[in-house]
Parts: sequence; structure tokens; C-alpha cells
Amino acid sequence: MKVGSTEIVTEPPKKRKVRAGISSGRPSGGGNNNGGGDGPDDDKFGPFSRFPHDPTAEPKDKTRITTTFLLGVVIMTFAGLLGAYFVLSINRAAEWQPFTLPLQVWISTVIIVASSFCYHFAMKAIRMNAQGSVRKWLIASSALGGIFISSQIIAWYELVQLGFYMYKNPYAGFFYILTIVHAVHVLGGIIALGAITLRTWYPTQNSIDIERRINLSRSVGWYWHLMGILWLVILGLLAFWK
Repeated sequence: MKVGSTEIVTEPPKKRKVRAGISSGRPSGGGNNNGGGDGPDDDKFGPFSRFPHDPTAEPKDKTRITTTFLLGVVIMTFAGLLGAYFVLSINRAAEWQPFTLPLQVWISTVIIVASSFCYHFAMKAIRMNAQGSVRKWLIASSALGGIFISSQIIAWYELVQLGFYMYKNPYAGFFYILTIVHAVHVLGGIIALGAITLRTWYPTQNSIDIERRINLSRSVGWYWHLMGILWLVILGLLAFWK
């Protein structure tokens, strides 16, 4: 300050320190439980969500992928066997000696078709959550599946008694191979039917549990109905493509 005059000296403004993660406007990072960073985008990109999983959300149908893969394997297996049957039947080798199918084979056809219809009604009951009908139709479908395998065993026994063996006649060999492989897959289906019967044995009003039952029964139904379709294909070839 000079003598005889007045001069105002203005001090430069001090820089305000800004703490990391805190600003005058929008928060820069995720918040914590003490209230910091509770903007709308905090949880959008954060590693954790502030909102817990909704327990009432519909469950994902995880059985669909597994069943689709299994059905693909089954179809390819039978496609290979049926392809070999086609080749040998067309070549008409000297050893190829077709025979009339025993009556028991046709009885087996009626049984497996009836089992497929029973499972269809079981599926409808599961969707309507009609517990009494579910048990009735599932038990009927499983029992008919077991009767089908018993009927096949009787058919094999009859053919052996008539002298038809695998090593003497390729047609007889394919009959045994196709029907036995199919019976093994039917047995696997019966096990699946037993599992879903136990799963749906007790009534429930829980929407999530009902949805899971529907998903599981749909996947098992795909497999069980495929067994019926494959049997009709096998029977058509053995009976009419000799």
C-alpha cells in the first residue's frame, strides 16, 4: 500500500479439494450402505445388485435342453439301425428270410399306443393341477409301459421256440436288435415316469412348483411319445418292408 493512496489487494481464490467419489452433482461411483452413491446408474454397472433375486419369478426350463439333446441321440441311434435294415432288405441276400410277426407284437403295439394316450391325459391334468387325475394317468401310463416290455419278452420267446435265431437269419437278427434296443429305451422312459410321478404325488398351490411340474412333464412327454412313434416305424418296416 502506497502512502496517500488506497489500493485493494485481492487474494486469489483457494482451490477446493474434492474427495474421490464425491462431487457436487452426480455421484461418480457405486454407493455403499451409508447412503453414498445412490444414483440411478449405480447398480446398473456395479458388480452386485442392490435388488435381491425375485423368488416369485418363473423358473427356467433347464430340462428342455437336456431332453432335446437326448432325443437327438436316440433318433440318430435308430436312424443308423434302420438304415442298415434298409440296405440289407434291398440287397435280398440268400440268408434274408422274413417271417410272419407273432400276434404278441401287435398286442404290444396296442399297449404302447394306449400308454401314450394315458400320458397325454396326465399332461392335461398337470396343467389343470388336478392332482387325483395326475396320479391316476401317470400310474396307468407307467404300468402299460411295463406291460409292453413283458409283451415283448413273450414275443421273443415265441420266436425262439419257432427256431428263429439271430445268427441264422439277418431279418430275425434285425427284429431282435431293433425291438431289444427299443425296449431298453422304453425302460428308461418308465424310470422317468416314476420320477415325475413321485414329483407330482402331493398337491401344491405354489405357482413355481406347478410351473416346474409342467416343464418336467413336457420334457418326459416328448421322450415317451417318441418311443411310441419309433415303435410304429419299427413295426411298419418289419411287417411291410421285408
